[in-house]
Amino acid sequence: MDGVLLQFGLVGWGVLLTVGLGAGIVKGVVGFAMPMVMISALGSMVSPEVALAGLIVPTVVTNVWQALRQGIGAAWDSIRRFRLFLLVGFVLLMGSAQLVPYLPKSLMSLMIGLPVALYAGWGLSGRPLTLPGGAGRRGEASMGALAGFFAGFSGVWGPPTVAMLTARGTDMQEQMRVQGVIYGLGSLALAGAHVVSGVLNTATLTLSVSLVLPSLAGLWIGFRIQDRIDQRTFRKLTLLVLLIAGLNLIRRGVLAI
Repeated sequence: MDGVLLQFGLVGWGVLLTVGLGAGIVKGVVGFAMPMVMISALGSMVSPEVALAGLIVPTVVTNVWQALRQGIGAAWDSIRRFRLFLLVGFVLLMGSAQLVPYLPKSLMSLMIGLPVALYAGWGLSGRPLTLPGGAGRRGEASMGALAGFFAGFSGVWGPPTVAMLTARGTDMQEQMRVQGVIYGLGSLALAGAHVVSGVLNTATLTLSVSLVLPSLAGLWIGFRIQDRIDQRTFRKLTLLVLLIAGLNLIRRGVLAI
């Protein structure tokens, strides 16, 4: 593992830091997609397991900032409101994280990319997005299960979470805060799960910590952009980011078969 990190050299580390900056900007604008951007970009340079480890620490730190942007009280209200989603997601995340050492790399990419691309394409077509079981507690639990399952082996919570918030008609500011809370708590659970799985260890932690500062700089830039766009533009950008990320993961999965 150390050899993999050392072989990047100056240019390689420059690329890694640029990935962190870019992922932070995207997250600041739409509220999510940092794990998808990072695992796609880093996955072209290192193995999926190392890419997954690399995104964990910057994901935790940026989500804390996003969740607390309107204050601790607002963040706590979001935790209470979406506690069922968080609880179900946590249980599924802890279980699916243990699958990482055993899943084929191509299957991991396809399992994430296909539902992401389908979801985003459907939304961009103008058709209404609905949840299995509706927008109530059944729908919330269903989306929590899906989000937790995929997050465990990929770090990606976004699509099911955004589907739930869209179905509930959540406004842009609240959606940004709720995403920060959900992803923040989820990323803490992800970190713990992958300490157990062995994916996050002393070697991969160096890579992950090195991506924190560029990710925070990108998040700050993204917040400045997000503050200047309206709800409709925000929704379209959200779906477009999902579509691009999903198609890229499908491409990687097919090429790896």
